[in-house]
Amino acid sequence: MLRDDFNWGGEAMAAAELTTIEISGSRGELGRQHGEAARSQIGESIGYYRESFKRITGLEWAEIRRNAPRWVQPIDAYLPGITDEIRGIAEGAGVDFAEILALNARGELSTHNPFAEAAEEGCSSYAILPEASGDGHVYCGQNWDWRCETFGTVILLRIVQPGRPTIIMQTEAGQVGRHGANSAGIALNANGLGARWGKGIGVPQPIIRRRILEAPEMQTALRAVFDSRQSLSTNLLVTHRDGFAIDLETTPDRHGWMYPTAGLLVHTNHFIAFVPEQIAATYRPFSVNSLWRLPRLTEGLRAAKRPGDSAEVRGAIGAALRDHFGYPNSVCKHGDEASQGTDLNQTIASSIVDLTTGEYWLAAGNPCEGEYRKLPWNIYDEAGAHPRQVATAGRA
Repeated sequence: MLRDDFNWGGEAMAAAELTTIEISGSRGELGRQHGEAARSQIGESIGYYRESFKRITGLEWAEIRRNAPRWVQPIDAYLPGITDEIRGIAEGAGVDFAEILALNARGELSTHNPFAEAAEEGCSSYAILPEASGDGHVYCGQNWDWRCETFGTVILLRIVQPGRPTIIMQTEAGQVGRHGANSAGIALNANGLGARWGKGIGVPQPIIRRRILEAPEMQTALRAVFDSRQSLSTNLLVTHRDGFAIDLETTPDRHGWMYPTAGLLVHTNHFIAFVPEQIAATYRPFSVNSLWRLPRLTEGLRAAKRPGDSAEVRGAIGAALRDHFGYPNSVCKHGDEASQGTDLNQTIASSIVDLTTGEYWLAAGNPCEGEYRKLPWNIYDEAGAHPRQVATAGRA
């Protein structure tokens, strides 16, 4: 297991660091290594969500811990063995298993009480196929918008598992899945859709996303989506290095899907493919700025089609992700003190993934305040590289 922290530059985030961690082995070993390396970030995350969940749901942390084991059965049925990894994270971090379960269900706990009988996560995701990129490569990524307070808990994981594709992933410390890419050339980006209905405990989103990222080919990746029983509505954009992308608007019941137009596929935080019948009569996007982030990012990414080398293409993508129309509720989102809700959101990380070459570029925090830096690992490099290479890696 390797870990290191690096200053990623920028103005507002001048003192910010992102932790890169490499873990390998069995499920339990992966978890212990993750928990040990990210112990401080996990403690910070628990401290933040303990208060955030109470404000949102009214639940005390003790009650959440008492109820969290109700997720074990649906999680184990959906992805056998993953709770061993969750237990390992808890052991490595020196915290209770139920607390790590709660972190992995933070979407379910971020807008309502999921244990009652009766998450609004932002983000702007994209896929660019060869016909829409000036260098003929396949690109994907997103501006990951979430609580300002969680920036310090973001970690970068390289996960090496016997018999499964190697994964490079951005996630909050303690969570087993979020978004990233694997050595089979499959990438996942995701956006919240806000709507929810129905009763019962569903499979938390990090577990669904981890199963997608463990897929060796597209059939398995899409089966992971359609086999799940979830309680949230979430958008999943899956991209393959061979020039294929599909966007899936998933709900607790049916799903909708879309394909690229002229090689470009973009999604933000409202239903586009369809509006579920359960909410159709009263549907209003939970994030109204999603309605302008979608066309702004789409139009900005069209510049990536101009002929040029990969650095020029990445530059065009980066410019689109830095768009400030509608500031502070822009593609590059900044905390809006006037926003509704209990917590402020901002872009906490911005990614440009070249699925053709395997290069993974990331800007920590708002991309307008820093530069995209190449991660120390190539998606397709089984040997990997020491994280200290980040300090001298090239810049987009």
